[in-house]
Amino acid sequence: MNLKGRDFLKLLDYTTEEINYLIELAEKFKKEKKAGIEHKIHKGKNIVLLFEKTSTRTRCAFEVAGHDLGIDVTYLDPSSSQMGNKESIADTARVLAGMYDGIEYRGYGQSIVEELAKYSKVPVWNGLTNEFHPTQILADFLTMKEHFGYLKGLNFTYMGDAGFNMGNSLMVGCAKLGINFTACAPKDYYPNEELIKTCQEIAKETGAKLTFTADVNEGTKNADVIYTDVWVSMGEAEEVWNYRIKDLMPYQVNSKVMKNAKESAIFMHCLPAFHDLKTKIGKQIHEKYGIEEMEVTDEVFESAQSVVFEEAENRMHTIKAIIASTL
Repeated sequence: MNLKGRDFLKLLDYTTEEINYLIELAEKFKKEKKAGIEHKIHKGKNIVLLFEKTSTRTRCAFEVAGHDLGIDVTYLDPSSSQMGNKESIADTARVLAGMYDGIEYRGYGQSIVEELAKYSKVPVWNGLTNEFHPTQILADFLTMKEHFGYLKGLNFTYMGDAGFNMGNSLMVGCAKLGINFTACAPKDYYPNEELIKTCQEIAKETGAKLTFTADVNEGTKNADVIYTDVWVSMGEAEEVWNYRIKDLMPYQVNSKVMKNAKESAIFMHCLPAFHDLKTKIGKQIHEKYGIEEMEVTDEVFESAQSVVFEEAENRMHTIKAIIASTL
C-alpha cells in the first residue's frame, strides 16, 4: 500500500484498509525492534517536531521512532518557534518544508494542523489537537489487537468526557474498524452531533454499533475494553475543574465498573492519569476537592487488567509506521 506523501491529520482521512495496514506495519516494526533487527530505511531524512503543548509520550515516541528509521529529529518547544507570533502558520509551514522531510504538530485547534498541511509540500502529522489525537488511537488499537488477537466486533466503552479529542478519535477509529463503540457519559459530554452522524454512516459499512448512554451499568456491561482519560486539561480555568469533577465522578473507572464488564476486559488510558497523590497536580486536586483518585482508581490502574504501559510503548511503534509509510 502506497501512502507516500500523505498527511496524517485525522483518521477520517484514512480508509479501513489503510488503518489496518498501519497497525500491521507497526506490528512488523515492533517484532523487528524486539529481535534487534535494524530498519533504518530513511537514512538522511530530517523531521521537525513542532510542540505548542508539551508531552512525554508524543515527543519520545516521535524521537525514538525517527532515530530507529535513521532520521535526524529536531524538537521545537513552545518557546522555540515563532509560529503565530512573528510568523504566520502558512509561512512557518513553507519555511519548515524547505528544510525538513516531515513536520509533526502538537497543540491546539485542528485548523492549525490543517493549515500547516495546506501550505507544506512535505507530510504533516497530527501529534494532538483539541479535536483529534489520531496517533494515540493507532497505539490503542495495536494494544487491543495484541491482547485479543482481533479488533472487529470488540465492545469498546469510553467513560468520562467523550466530547474531546480522545472520545472523538476513538469513536471514528472504532467506526472505521467495525469495533462497537459506547460513550458512557452525561449527555453534555457526548461527541458533537455532526461527527456522530458521520461515524454512523461509516459504521453502516463496517458493522460497528455506536451507543450513547449516561447509565454506567448499561454502558459497561459486556465491555471488552474500558477506556478513560483525564477530565480536565492543564491550563483550563478553575471553574471548569469545579463542574467537571462533579459531573464526571459517577463515571470514574473503579473495581465495580470493571466487574460489570467482561471478566476478560482490559483497562486503557492514554496517560498521564490522576490515580494517586504522587504528583504535584494530584496533591493540588486532593487539597482542593478532597479526592485521592480522579478518573480511575489506583486499584484499577495497577491491576492485572490494566495495559496502560504496553499502550504507551505502542505509541512509538505505530508512530514509526506512520512516519515510515508517509515518507
